[in-house]
Amino acid sequence: MSDATLGEICVAAVADTFRGDGEIFASGMGTIPMLGARLARATFEPELLVSDGEAFFVANDLPVGGTDKQVEGWIPFRAVFDALWGGRRHVVMGASQIDTFGNQNIANIGDWNKPKSQLLGVRGAPGNTINHTTSYFIGNQTNRVFVEKVDTVSGIGYDRAAKLGDWVKAHHEIRRVVTNLAVYDFNTPDHHMRVASLHPGVSIDDVVAACSFELVIPSDVPTTRLPTDEELRVLREVLDPKSFRDRELPAA
Repeated sequence: MSDATLGEICVAAVADTFRGDGEIFASGMGTIPMLGARLARATFEPELLVSDGEAFFVANDLPVGGTDKQVEGWIPFRAVFDALWGGRRHVVMGASQIDTFGNQNIANIGDWNKPKSQLLGVRGAPGNTINHTTSYFIGNQTNRVFVEKVDTVSGIGYDRAAKLGDWVKAHHEIRRVVTNLAVYDFNTPDHHMRVASLHPGVSIDDVVAACSFELVIPSDVPTTRLPTDEELRVLREVLDPKSFRDRELPAA
């Protein structure tokens, strides 16, 4: 039986969001998303382009915090927009709030005019979600994160994309939402969020309790796959030997 940790299960689940993407820019915002992109490239999706998080595409399997990089391309911040506008990117972002259609908030909590908390701002979320594939990683799913209505729309969801015309609908895709409890997608006729898999030991009751809207729940929900032996070796020995992956999750 695998001894995979929850952090390793989440990294593998994020890596799976990149399956079939081929030669695009795979961006991960945060440790587990970044490791997911690098793990996918190191194992089953070798054509992915991954960066060092600064200004270069790297050819080697760069560990978290590693500096011994093999540079294969230049990707300064201004060049990211060329990939973004052309749809040649898949980003995994975080979300302080997310709703049933995948509308995401990273800007503020509470009313925009007098917020209870100021967060990051909308940042690049509108452009990302309009122009190319986006997924989300949420390290601590609660019913204050999975909300009926986000306080501010940073990244647009399926309902808003549908109102913006055929060009946006053709480029907009919220592929997956990976949390510490489960994996979700929007593969439903009206693009409401659906439970795609439950992490080992998690029940439907657990995810329902951690959600403020009604999830689409199939009659048979699979268990999220465990990382393969090779994926565990790459994670533990190459990409993240100091186990930073487990620090993005609530303490057990």
